[in-house]
Amino acid sequence: MDNDPAVHDFDFFAGKWCVHHRRLKERLAGGTEWQDFEGTTTAQKLMGGHANLDDNTIELPSGSYRAVTLRAFDPQSKEWIIWWLDGRNPGHLDPPVRGRFSKGVGTFYADDTFNAKPIRVRFVWSHITAKSCRWEQAFSPDGGTTWEANWVMDFTRVE
Repeated sequence: MDNDPAVHDFDFFAGKWCVHHRRLKERLAGGTEWQDFEGTTTAQKLMGGHANLDDNTIELPSGSYRAVTLRAFDPQSKEWIIWWLDGRNPGHLDPPVRGRFSKGVGTFYADDTFNAKPIRVRFVWSHITAKSCRWEQAFSPDGGTTWEANWVMDFTRVE
C-alpha cells in the first residue's frame, strides 16, 4: 500500500489554512448571486498518511459553524473516498465522493439528492502549490451532462 504514490495525494493539505469561500446563494435555481465569506481549516494526516482529517470553521454571513472532512485511500480501487460531516446536522454524513488525482487535479464524484431530486456531485482540487490550493463543488441535475459550480474555497497556508 505504501508503494502507491497516490497514497500521498493529499499530503500537501496537512497544516493550517485561511479560507476564502465563495458560494452560490441559490443552487440549481439559475441563480447568479454569490456570497463571499471567510473561514479556517486545520488538516492532519492519519493512519500513516493513508487517511486525513480536516476541521473547518465556516463563517457564513448568517453565522458560523463547524464541519469535518474525512478522507481515506482505498488501495484496491486506488481512489480516495471523502466524507463530509456538517456540524449543523451531526447525525448525517453526506454520501462519500470517490475519485483520484491526474496531472495535479483531483476529481471526485458521488450520487446524492438536492431538494428531494437526484443529483451528481463533483469535487475538484486544483491550483495546488506549497502555499495555496482550490476546492470547488458542482452539482449536476442531469447525470453529469451539465454542471453548476456552487461553492469555491481558496486556501492560503498559515505559516
